[in-house]
Amino acid sequence: MRHIPLGGTGIQVSEVGFGGIPIIRLDSGQAQRVVRHALDRGVNFIDTAHMYLDSEEKIGKAVAGRRQEVVLASKTIQRQGGPALEQLETSLRRIGTDHIELYQFHQVSQDADLDALLAPSGAYEALSKARDAGKIGHLGISSHNLAMAVRLVETGLFATIQFPLNFIETAALDELIPKARAAGMAYLAMKPFAGGMIDSARTAFAYLRQHPDCIPLPGFDTIEGVDEVLDLYESPNALDEEARTGMERIVGELGGRFCHRCEYCQPCPQGVRITPAMMYRVVSIRMSPRTAASFSAVAMESVRQCVDCGECLEKCPYGLPIPEMLREHLELYDAHRLLPKP
Repeated sequence: MRHIPLGGTGIQVSEVGFGGIPIIRLDSGQAQRVVRHALDRGVNFIDTAHMYLDSEEKIGKAVAGRRQEVVLASKTIQRQGGPALEQLETSLRRIGTDHIELYQFHQVSQDADLDALLAPSGAYEALSKARDAGKIGHLGISSHNLAMAVRLVETGLFATIQFPLNFIETAALDELIPKARAAGMAYLAMKPFAGGMIDSARTAFAYLRQHPDCIPLPGFDTIEGVDEVLDLYESPNALDEEARTGMERIVGELGGRFCHRCEYCQPCPQGVRITPAMMYRVVSIRMSPRTAASFSAVAMESVRQCVDCGECLEKCPYGLPIPEMLREHLELYDAHRLLPKP
């Protein structure tokens, strides 16, 4: 496994990382085996978050005794200083470490989020002090809003930017990635499988390997899945006719009816958490039905507040029938929520 610079941090990381969401559906022993297998194959960069249920605990147990081999990244969703520090301390405790190499501000996609975290006594100020104290190596940030992501890069405040990149979602290529590269920031490619919409590792990574300084963070929940991706990195990349045909098939199947997570539709006047609710069908592919229902409960319950006012329809740049899709996802969520326990 080739190792490359994590932007200008001075840290070397594997050219493909380990995304920490899917292991939440595994028991602790299974999760540890998958993580350790990835480490044995040369992956040394693991990305998780405070809000990924028990992912941090499982990763902490998996890397126990091998901590010096691993570059850990986690995230906080908090924008205020005190709560952000609380989440950092919780992450450190869960993982069983006294420092995290990369700590990211999670899903900063709206002006209000950025304003809050950069305000006096906000999360940036508090976590900068934690960085100075040695609890954090570097501060990064993630977003799903392209305009905001570009703005975040331009602040010069962060070591890394995490944003989607796959052959379906290519918006970062024209401006965001070149700006990050010029700023010495690492580009962490979230959603290499487009949140479950891409079903072929060979096709997904034939595309991604065209951008070798962008570090993809696929989520793994099986040893076989780890091997499927990492085996691809042991031979020259082949963006051949088979891969191109696979890309065309998937793009054709999706059409225009999927959420791009730009968040232009928000905030909803009724308090519906539109973006995560629009992603429920994809979440239910990535997790077991009951786990998906539990993971997305807050967002999906908020859909019941929808009054079909149509405001989101006017804001969506992709012309999605958002209320209709939300009702479909709510029906699926209710079916999953009511499944009997195994």
